[in-house]
Amino acid sequence: MNTMPSFRLAVCRRAAGQLKRLTTGLLLLILATGSRAAADELLKGSVIGTVEAWDYNRSRMSTTVNTRDMAFDGNPSTFFASNERSYTWTGLDLGRPHVITRVGWMPRNDSYGPKRVLLGVFEGANRADFMDALPLYIIGTQGTIGSMSYDSVSCSMGFRYVRYVGPADARCNIAELEFYGHESRGDSARLYRLTNLPTVSIHTENGVIPYDKVEQIPAQLTVIGDSGTAQLLSEHGTIRERGNFSRTFPKKPFRIKFDSKQHVLDAPAKAKKWTLLNNYGDKTLLRNLMAFELSRRMGMPYTPYCRAVDVLLNGEYKGCYQLADQVEVGKHRVDIDKMTPQDNSGTALTGGYLVEVDAYAGDEISMFYSSLGNPVTIHSPSDDSISSQQSAYIQTQFNQMESQWQSRLDLDTFLRHFLLGELSGNTDTYWSVYMYKQRDNDTIYTGPAWDFDLAFENDSRTYPVCSKNDYIYRSGGSCVGNMKYFVDRIAVYSAVGRARLQQLWAELRQQSLDSEQLVACLDSLEQQLQQSQQLNFLRWPIMREYVHQNPRIWGSYTAEVQNVRRYIRDRMAWMDRKLGYDPSSDIDGLQNDHADIDYSQTYTIHALSGTCCGHDICQLPPGLYIIRQGKKAAKVLVPMK
Repeated sequence: MNTMPSFRLAVCRRAAGQLKRLTTGLLLLILATGSRAAADELLKGSVIGTVEAWDYNRSRMSTTVNTRDMAFDGNPSTFFASNERSYTWTGLDLGRPHVITRVGWMPRNDSYGPKRVLLGVFEGANRADFMDALPLYIIGTQGTIGSMSYDSVSCSMGFRYVRYVGPADARCNIAELEFYGHESRGDSARLYRLTNLPTVSIHTENGVIPYDKVEQIPAQLTVIGDSGTAQLLSEHGTIRERGNFSRTFPKKPFRIKFDSKQHVLDAPAKAKKWTLLNNYGDKTLLRNLMAFELSRRMGMPYTPYCRAVDVLLNGEYKGCYQLADQVEVGKHRVDIDKMTPQDNSGTALTGGYLVEVDAYAGDEISMFYSSLGNPVTIHSPSDDSISSQQSAYIQTQFNQMESQWQSRLDLDTFLRHFLLGELSGNTDTYWSVYMYKQRDNDTIYTGPAWDFDLAFENDSRTYPVCSKNDYIYRSGGSCVGNMKYFVDRIAVYSAVGRARLQQLWAELRQQSLDSEQLVACLDSLEQQLQQSQQLNFLRWPIMREYVHQNPRIWGSYTAEVQNVRRYIRDRMAWMDRKLGYDPSSDIDGLQNDHADIDYSQTYTIHALSGTCCGHDICQLPPGLYIIRQGKKAAKVLVPMK
């Protein structure tokens, strides 16, 4: 009898068991996949959307030709075209909530069709008016005539209503749409963002688009935060336009206001009011971000919070914005006492006040002209609560500060603000200057810093900044009223002011201002904005156009940022020369060893001339160098190898 050895029998039995388990697993996987494939089917529902269509043959509005239904008729030769050019849409009422897992689209069959789908947005909602809508997908590439394009949807929430919102100025113009998914209420564990940045999605009642700085349009304000665990803030509030000259651009700036105070993203403040800065003329989209980083390094008491975001308005993509604090009195903002209309005598009358030397003050309700002829807007107390006593008081205090600045102006915040404007090359530094006064304190402080879209070599009136022999505010910068004279008295003609300016610059250079560290910050911001800037300049194709005060057309996003990178290095050296600072000037007082330097942390190396030599001592040729790390500095001799 031929008997199999016991060890071979055991091996065969184990193999058979593994094969059985594998077969069973594959069968279950196939069944599960088949079940999900069946569940994630092409969804059907009642067609909803913009009723008024456009009849191209007769050049008139129609309700029977090119209607919204044609985007769901399965016929590639028909299409939906809306009567209005923007904020139009077509979609489905699915009857019950469904998790959408895939969307499909086909452009209209004409010469413009493939481009007309660029930046089209898919949304899901559980209200028929789409006030609670969340984004599902944005189209970032051209479509193909006669062929469906598909992409998966990364959103775990279920929606009863789904729609496609055509891009701006396109009449929607879509041939076919498809939604796939399965019935479920889902959850908020996974939400879609347009790029790696947070998404701000705003839906207004009755689709009203903000049109001025006064009328506050009721809206649902939604912020989808950072990846990982989805961060969703969706609250009722209002939206209106904001800004002055920036409102003249086609890409509008906005102010949003929640009905109740909210923590937004990682902002320190819990507040109602927030701003969306448009940065239309800033083709890097990061000048304000960079300037606020400088403000923090300059040691300003308060630097506004600012974060790059993507913005949707009623389902239409508006571009890359910066979500920022509203400059106002409040905790983690301008942190001074907030006055009431009854604070009209004694200590209560003394503060706090927030004012702005403001080129546009003449358009404001609560304003005055100072004794030097500077226009001043009173921001706090607000227009609707300030009393005549309060208005008279702050006007008197401001005039006294202008005439007696040595005792009534906080020199430190004024000069830090001055250095920030000069280092960034901000031509608008003295076109708009925020200042504030605390309660029971006669001193007036300067700040916060604001509005840097023309900074960092972005103004044809002063370009190239570093070719000037004098400060930018004295060499073509915009100075409202008699601010140039006021600043001259402190920073140029006063020995006390000049001495403190030089001392302060030296302290900042030794502690927090290093050109290579600033360039590294710029590099990080450039990388962070890559995805968003691509969408932004699809929406606003201005890269090869002169916009606002652009001094040159650099031609690409990379070249635009390189212009700022080059400027930072050049300007730091210019400021050192102007203020008589030599990074090697204090070498005799430095240690001649490595004891205080932690080489596991970031440090910067300088030659004795002040030139930055990088961040790795192992790569240096022999010689004597200065190593700086925060407030530490050491003299180091690199020996011959």
